[in-house]
Formats: sequence, C-alpha cells, structure tokens
Amino acid sequence: MRANIREMEKGLYLLDDAGESTGYLLVGEKGAALIDTMNGLEDLKQIVDSLTDLPVTVINTHGHCDHIGGNIFFEEAWLHPADEKLAYSHFAFMEEDFKKFGKMPCPFRMMALGQVFDLGGVTLEVVSLKGHTPGSVGLLCREKRLLFTGDGVNTHLWMQLEDSTSIRELKETLEALQKNHGHAFDRILHGHARDYLPGSHLEILIAGCGELLEGRREKDQEYVYFDGQAHALQHPYGPDGTAVIVYDESKL
Repeated sequence: MRANIREMEKGLYLLDDAGESTGYLLVGEKGAALIDTMNGLEDLKQIVDSLTDLPVTVINTHGHCDHIGGNIFFEEAWLHPADEKLAYSHFAFMEEDFKKFGKMPCPFRMMALGQVFDLGGVTLEVVSLKGHTPGSVGLLCREKRLLFTGDGVNTHLWMQLEDSTSIRELKETLEALQKNHGHAFDRILHGHARDYLPGSHLEILIAGCGELLEGRREKDQEYVYFDGQAHALQHPYGPDGTAVIVYDESKL
C-alpha cells in the first residue's frame, strides 16, 4: 500500500502517496470532499471508502499529474477551467499506468472562484491561487480556519514551468488572497505536506516574491532536477532560508 493515512483531527485525513504528493479527505455531516487524488497508482476509492460511507466530492486543486492521477477511480471531479487543457495533457502521458487498472480518467466538472462546497457543518470555498498553474485554486474551510493550497502555496514552490505564470502575477494573486481571505485562516495544508504550515507563511512567501522582483537574488543557486541537470534557479526565502521558489529568469 502506497498511501500513508493520518487522521489530522476529527473528520480530516491526510493521504500521503509514498512521499510523492498529498491528498486530503474532509468529512462533514452529510458528505465528504477528496482534495486531490495524487498519482493514481493504487485504488484510491477503496481507501476513501474505508474512511467514510458518505458521498464523496472530488476536487482537484490544479491539473498536474501527481494531483489528478487517482481521478480514474471516481465518476467525476471538479477543476478550474483554466487548467483543463493542462490536465488532459498530463493524463496523456499517464495512459500506460491507467491501462493497468483498465480505467480512464473521469470527466471534469468546471468550478468557479467563490463556489462553495457544503459538506454539512463544514464548507470549502474556492479561492484563486493562480501562479504555479493558471487554474490553481485553494479551498478555504472557514469552520476550521484552514486553507488547502495544493501546490499554489508551499515551501518548495515550482514557478519555472512552462504553464506557470510570472512571479509578478503570483505575488498579485497572493496579495489578493491575503487581503480578501487572510483573516479567515491560520493554518495551511499543501499538496506535499506532512503537517500543518502556519497561515503566516503566506506573508513570508509574498515577501520572497518581492525579493525576486527587486533583484535581491545574491543567494540564489542553480536548481538540479531529477535528471541531475540544472534547468532553473532557486531562491531561498523566509527567516531560516529553507523554503525556496524555483524559477526561470523569463518568469521575472
């Protein structure tokens, strides 16, 4: 079994997919939400069914393969329309894995910013996290003062990808999130987390984007990919410098 399941608090489960990506199951009184489906290399529906017998709504925070692969085990999933093309391009190179299960990805339903999923006693509101991808979203649970961010806010943020927006656009998105919703959460769970990140990390990330835009890049280093080659740069930010924004100079 790839998934390492951890009950974070009553009605909230972290699903760690072999250390590669993380999804979350939030259970309300009348329904549950599965936030991201990870790589799809084991039967995720079977895992979810072992945790709740309530109807489950699948919500994808963005269209990258390590967050949508498990969609094959469900009947439908919600996605922001700006990431639809990206999601299908990632499904295309996962076809061999899908064939092992004799399944294909379920259809998407398009969600809108401001849309609210009511699970009974807890809600999830869709907020923009445009940056890592054009259609990246966060899911705000006001009742738990918690924001699920996918890859849109994390301590190792990829902004070097072809489909990523500019650092300036990311900063503007995060500033709008802080202004409009910053008062509503003090904890973050991102798409590769093992534990809660303090809500204050949003402000720290905004400052990191500002450093890049101001040209304060003296500590930046080459970023080495899985193939051992350096194809981008990484900017350390925050009080201890352990968090990084990975970027290409064309994104500045």
